[in-house]
Amino acid sequence: MWYLCVFYHRLLDYRKPEVESLAELFGAFSKGEPTNNGDLKSNCSNSLEWKLPEHHHPDSPFHLVSLPSEEIARNVANRSILVKGIFELWGEGSSLEELEESIIKYPDERKQPYLTSDSTFKIAVDTFGKAISFEEQNERIRSFSYIPFKGRVNLKNPDHTFWLIETDNYGSSNGLPPIVGRKVFFGREIGAADRKLLPTYQLKSRTYLGPTAMDAEMAFLMANQAQAKPGRLVYDPFVGTGSILVAAAHYGAMTMGADIDIRVVRDGRGPDCNVWSNFKQYGLPTPVALLRADNNLPPWRSGLKEVFDAIICDPPYGVRAGGRKSGGRKLLKGVIDPYTVPDDKRTGHIPSTAPYSLVECVHDLLDLAAKMLVMGGRLVYFYPVLRDNESADTTFPEHPCFKLVATSEQMLSYRYSRVLLTMVKIEPYTEEIELAARIKHLEFKENHLKWLEEGNLHSAVFSPADIHLKVSGDTKIGKESKGKYRGKYV
Repeated sequence: MWYLCVFYHRLLDYRKPEVESLAELFGAFSKGEPTNNGDLKSNCSNSLEWKLPEHHHPDSPFHLVSLPSEEIARNVANRSILVKGIFELWGEGSSLEELEESIIKYPDERKQPYLTSDSTFKIAVDTFGKAISFEEQNERIRSFSYIPFKGRVNLKNPDHTFWLIETDNYGSSNGLPPIVGRKVFFGREIGAADRKLLPTYQLKSRTYLGPTAMDAEMAFLMANQAQAKPGRLVYDPFVGTGSILVAAAHYGAMTMGADIDIRVVRDGRGPDCNVWSNFKQYGLPTPVALLRADNNLPPWRSGLKEVFDAIICDPPYGVRAGGRKSGGRKLLKGVIDPYTVPDDKRTGHIPSTAPYSLVECVHDLLDLAAKMLVMGGRLVYFYPVLRDNESADTTFPEHPCFKLVATSEQMLSYRYSRVLLTMVKIEPYTEEIELAARIKHLEFKENHLKWLEEGNLHSAVFSPADIHLKVSGDTKIGKESKGKYRGKYV
């Protein structure tokens, strides 16, 4: 059945992927086909049908979406971050007169169950691209006298809520091309977003924060893309202060995190201001574990695989903070290889690290996800993009185990953006795939080095600091950059 989906007018590229991920989570698609070894192979070709109202721009907040049932539509709307509401559309038109004709034509058998005398209702008025007075709203509500409502009005907690939504040449105030004339929708609310969710989890009230803490809205979007839910285990290998895992835990998932900076996962800013505090603040289940671990040298035993249902993360890509891995020259005096720490130094020891390029980091992330995700599990992570018209690079990392199902771009500045990549595991990890993935990684890395030789700014930002210095020859800038981005968390 077709429903009217009304989005909040923000993060435009994220809206449809979120709805599609949630629709799959709530059973809109089949569970997949069996692979050769009997496992279920995720059916990633499924997608919802979308239609635009007449004359509307693709970035319009109004879309028609086909969903299998009202229950699925309600679940999607109630959990979504970017859906303002999903409605059973009773009528539409370019004027109130056309709207009346459309509503009268809508089948009575669809309307009557919600007009009974033993029910309560209210009619709400909303607009996009315009504002109308309280008096005008009441006038429009009174115009619905032709709808045979038999129940009582209840403005606080009605059984059924009906919406009149009006648009009028919205391009003047919302950055969209103007539509041809006015558009009026009327429908029954199926579900709506929880408007208290984001204010509850906003960062400014968070107990423990770091400079790279993910804002609440984006963290919840990532958790929705990963389809976090009770019974699933979600892992963040760059956990930091735990913002992403907080969102996953809110949806009932078990969580686990790791970070190379032991001060973040062990110490925080004291016993009452650390990663654990953020979960206690909201009454959420704490992570099953927080590890000091290096994404480049994961701590898992060799035979361990397919443990996680989702991996969600924001890898360090060198804009706000640079990536680090184990290594470097900061060794204790008198210590020679192999690197060991004397017993009397262990308590306060901070392991030494070295620069960790984006290319290497993403390769390690994909390899980890290929091994550790269950079949059909999701990898959701950010990847940076340089918005340069002369060398627009839209190539994203690939892996034989994964299918890329969604890309959502967020503008950071006129020059940079980041893209949220959602990948689904569709093949089991084998030695052959490990080799093929290594070849893809080397090809991807070679392309980055070519961009570096050509002086491309993308590589200047996202490549290791020592290679950058060799090419640029600018020691002063290199030292400043190295000092500024010495670690992911400062």
